[in-house]
Amino acid sequence: MTDADWEYPVALDVEYPDRELDRLTTLLRPLVAVPIVIILSLVSGPALRSEARHLHPAAGGIPFAATVLMLLFRQKYPRWWYDWNLELSRFTARVAAYLALLRDEYPSTDMEQAVHLDLPYPDARRDLNRWLPIVKWLLALPHWLLLAPLCVAAVAAVLVAWFTILVTGRYPRALFDFVVGVMRWWVRVVAYAILLVTDRYPPFRLAP
Repeated sequence: MTDADWEYPVALDVEYPDRELDRLTTLLRPLVAVPIVIILSLVSGPALRSEARHLHPAAGGIPFAATVLMLLFRQKYPRWWYDWNLELSRFTARVAAYLALLRDEYPSTDMEQAVHLDLPYPDARRDLNRWLPIVKWLLALPHWLLLAPLCVAAVAAVLVAWFTILVTGRYPRALFDFVVGVMRWWVRVVAYAILLVTDRYPPFRLAP
């Protein structure tokens, strides 16, 4: 089997900052990230909407249930839903990379910057099994169980990197690759089980 046969259709890559990072914004990252985190939360939901003295939940975010029903009954994946999911996922990845200190450029709401995320647009009738979305969340359970401790380890790696950047100005490459790898694994599972853009089961690996 060739390397191309192993290539997974969902790809995430973050360019390594081979330079000194900004120590001040690194030190204050939880504070300086607040505005962009608020913006992300507003477009990804949930939120509250007031109407006739009552509060009703309102949300943007991923149209998961609607996509399941559309695939089940119509075997269609509307292009504008895909475009929304792709751009929201890219924006989320940029904010996550910033919070993880992987980059010190402030996250853009629309420009790709140095965080590259690609999702395939599926031909629903040809590429997707109409019944599989009902059980994908269950099939992905082994991944969620493995990702839980990996995410804890990634947070610990970011804390170590935070101290290292403050002292040396550099993000240790091994820690950088590990944190990006956990993000990549997470994105692949989300693309499979929640975004529903592929039926290919995600690999159990951090590498591209």
